[in-house]
Parts: sequence; structure tokens; C-alpha cells
Amino acid sequence: MEASPKPGSKKGKILKLLLKIAVTIACLWYVATKINFTNAAQAIKNANWFYLFIALVFFIVSKTIAALRLNLYFRDINIHLPGIKNIKLYWLGMFYNLFLPGAISGDAYKVVVLTKKYNVPYRKTAAAVLIDRFSGLVALGLILAGYGIIVLPSVFYAGLIVTGAVLGCITLYLITRFWFSDYIKSLVPTFFLGIAVQVSQVVCIYFILLSLHLPLQQSAWIFIFLAAAVITVLPLSLGGGLGTREFVFREGALFFLLNPNVAVVISLLFYLCTVVGSLPGLYYVFNDPLKNADPPA
Repeated sequence: MEASPKPGSKKGKILKLLLKIAVTIACLWYVATKINFTNAAQAIKNANWFYLFIALVFFIVSKTIAALRLNLYFRDINIHLPGIKNIKLYWLGMFYNLFLPGAISGDAYKVVVLTKKYNVPYRKTAAAVLIDRFSGLVALGLILAGYGIIVLPSVFYAGLIVTGAVLGCITLYLITRFWFSDYIKSLVPTFFLGIAVQVSQVVCIYFILLSLHLPLQQSAWIFIFLAAAVITVLPLSLGGGLGTREFVFREGALFFLLNPNVAVVISLLFYLCTVVGSLPGLYYVFNDPLKNADPPA
């Protein structure tokens, strides 16, 4: 998310974009030199596309829940967006995040537009988006910890992840309670909505596994996906984690003695779901998603 609605340093933005491009290319190059393209292509060719469609549906469900979660924080600061308008704005943000990483991020766009339209202090709209992201990350950490207990061979590493997840919950509460008290009343419902977001994406991955004829008992795939999701929260690469996700999937597969070629295929199929699920946002680039959503006098 951008730190301010004011134009930042042009050189700084260019440098960030170049760094993202470099990380993306480096990760993709590394993965490309380590996998067997013939095997990967064969896995995609034999995939069950009906299961992939169901995976896409659950991805879209996860993003719809995420939009509803963010809207609760907006309502805490008297931004009363109608549900459908909020979802349209969220989809436009998804499109910006995925396809226009060098221009304006989806989070920054939402902050700027809502600040101007509803005459709410910028720091409040920015804080709403920030707390929403952090709450989602904490929910992700809890589910990651649960799978870590199941699949990690070392109790020590599983304990570290569980400890981190618990500390994340405590930190989220303290930060919201003492620094962002405007949002404290929505903390619990948004937290459980965050859990629902992550569960929906886990189901999405399960259907991707089914599409590739992989046994659902291999919970390590879900752990790898969740670990990759944590990494992709960081703005290190282009297109919502392109490159970094594939890198984590491949290295995670090697750690759990799974097929690294299949790992990259799973990652790319999830990325395909992300691309297809974000494309509707293109419509709202040319059609104001907040049209006729006037704030109350």
C-alpha cells in the first residue's frame, strides 16, 4: 500500500518497480532451470478442468469474503459503501494489484478514492486497509500453524510457527486496541472473516490437487501454499507474488520430498485462478465502481 496519496518520488517508484522486476525474473529463471518442462506440461495436459473451475469458484468466494471484511472496517469510520459497490471497488483493486504493479496499487487506489469521496481523513482510510491486511495475515498464520503441527517433522519448527501465530493475534489486538481504536468493534468479526478467506483458498488448492489427480492426504501441499501466501504478502515481486510463489513451492516440495515439477504446476494453476478471478476488475477501470454511491449529506 502506498504511504501517502501525494505523489511520491518518481525515482523511488522506478527503483521499486525495477527491484520487483528483478526479483520476479530471478525467481522465475531459477525455477525454470530446475524443473522438467515436459513433465510439467504433461501434468497440465492431464488436468481435470472441471475441478479447476471449482477451484476458481472458491478463489472468487475468498475474495468476495475479503471485500466484505474490509467493508466492516470502512463502516467503522463512517464510510457506508453499499455491498455491491464495495465488491466492485475491491475487484478494481485486485486488477490494479495484478496488472498495473508499476502504476498505483489497488490498496492505494481505494484509499485515495474513498478519502476524497467521503471526506474522511486519509490516515483513517489508510489504517482501515492496513488493519485489514494485518488481520488477514494473522488468520493465515493460524491456519499455517495448524498445518505445521501436522506436517512438519520437527516439533521445534512447528512450535516456532505456533508461537508466531499466537504472538500475531496478541499484537493485532494490542495495536487495534491502543493505536487504531476506531476499528476495535469490528476486530472479532473481521478476524473470523479472515479465517473464512483463508479456508476458501485452502479449498481452492484442494481442488487444484484433485484436478492433478493428487491424493488429498498430502497436507504438505497446503502447508507449502500457506507459506508461499505469507511470502507473497510482501511486495517483493510483480503480479501478486509471481516468481516468489513458484520459488517457495519448488523449495517446499524438495523439503517434503514431493515432486518439484508438480509443485510449480500447482503454483501456476493458482496464479491462473488469480488472473482469471481479477479480470472482471478491468471493466471498472472504464466504469466508475462507485457511481451513484453518494455519501450521506
